[in-house]
Amino acid sequence: MNDRVALVTGGASGIGRTSALALAKAGARVAVADTDASGANDTARSIEDEHDTEALAVEADVSEAEDVQHMVAETVERFGRLDAAVNNAGLESTKARLADYDEADFDRMIDVNLRGVFLCMKHELRQMTTQRDDKDRAIVNVASALGTVAFREKSAYVAAKHGVIGLTKSAALEYAGENIRANAVSPSFIETSMQMRTGTLLRPEQLDEVTSLHPLGRFGQPAEVAQAIRWLASPEASFVTGAALPVDGGYTAQ
Repeated sequence: MNDRVALVTGGASGIGRTSALALAKAGARVAVADTDASGANDTARSIEDEHDTEALAVEADVSEAEDVQHMVAETVERFGRLDAAVNNAGLESTKARLADYDEADFDRMIDVNLRGVFLCMKHELRQMTTQRDDKDRAIVNVASALGTVAFREKSAYVAAKHGVIGLTKSAALEYAGENIRANAVSPSFIETSMQMRTGTLLRPEQLDEVTSLHPLGRFGQPAEVAQAIRWLASPEASFVTGAALPVDGGYTAQ
């Protein structure tokens, strides 16, 4: 990733933060975007402290078109180009059966987890298509194992992540001729602060149940997802596009 510029949304914590650090370790200059400005700044400082590369923090809500446009513009103003984008920002799901699902909660989930990815891709692709050189450019969307299968009482999240994979495949076809690749990673349950907030890692009975769904017998770690993202974002994956790579301990292989 030397001489390349990467943008990571949801970079204040979890998979986003770990991915931003992994891309920086590989040599990229990294823009870190999040609604949590303090967390984004902390990630950017960590990049500059730990790796010999530049970083930028941008406060942005991916569900707001103006924020997304500003985020991409700030990245290009600072670094001059955009070679890789990791669209990771997202919300955890509330739990309810479909007929009982709150409409406002459903709308917010789609707004951030699906429309947010669409808005990011729209403005990232507009920038990438202006760069008339032979450098490989890549978008990596963070979908989910639940973008290929269902899960009880998470219909909005499942719908949004299925949509992310559909957007990814569509972009892969539309922009292949311009040397832009689009792929997704599909993690299952990863040990992050989001899982702590939803309670999965706090209730022993639920932890045992969810762990048993993974043939490898454990939750994944953010670094394991970040390494898949780093690979897909790099020229090492130059013949990979339109893929939804499972990083799920065998969850969807059953």
